[in-house]
Amino acid sequence: MNVIPTRLAEVLIVEPKVFGDDRGFFLETYQQQRYAEAGISCSFVQDNISFSQRHTLRGLHFQHPQGQAKLVQVLEGEIYDVAVDVRRGSPTFGQWAGVMLSSETRRQLFIPAGFAHGFCVTSATALFMYKCSDYYAPDQESGLCWDDPDLKIEWPVAQPLLSARDQALPYLSRIAPERLPRYEV
Repeated sequence: MNVIPTRLAEVLIVEPKVFGDDRGFFLETYQQQRYAEAGISCSFVQDNISFSQRHTLRGLHFQHPQGQAKLVQVLEGEIYDVAVDVRRGSPTFGQWAGVMLSSETRRQLFIPAGFAHGFCVTSATALFMYKCSDYYAPDQESGLCWDDPDLKIEWPVAQPLLSARDQALPYLSRIAPERLPRYEV
């Protein structure tokens, strides 16, 4: 397994070892000890799958105070995945990292708790899976607007397909500080 840091040190690209032959391939999508040795030591308690069509943008979402770290991967198709540091007091507050993930490369992205997460589908459809370090808590979910002008995220689509909820998300600067996770050293 190869782990590659992004421009946000805690957000990690994971390249699992793929064993292939003329029949197909095999790979471990998660093995607790190996991931802990690579710096991903949280326990995962929930797995989710979403299916979306081209230009669907989901996000940017986070939970607070019950934060969720995520280990994400694409099972079929391709997406542009984004993590934004929303931890107040963080030296990288408001900065983002974006990574192309696909079923072809089989890369994963680790997003720690305290980061907003979103993705945009760049293929005809995408089947997306993610592990979460804590349970979904609807009363604690939050998010920020995908096209926040202060963030300047370079999305691969100008007119994405958005849910009504995602259309109503605020800019990061308009979220009260107490509604954001705190950076801890």
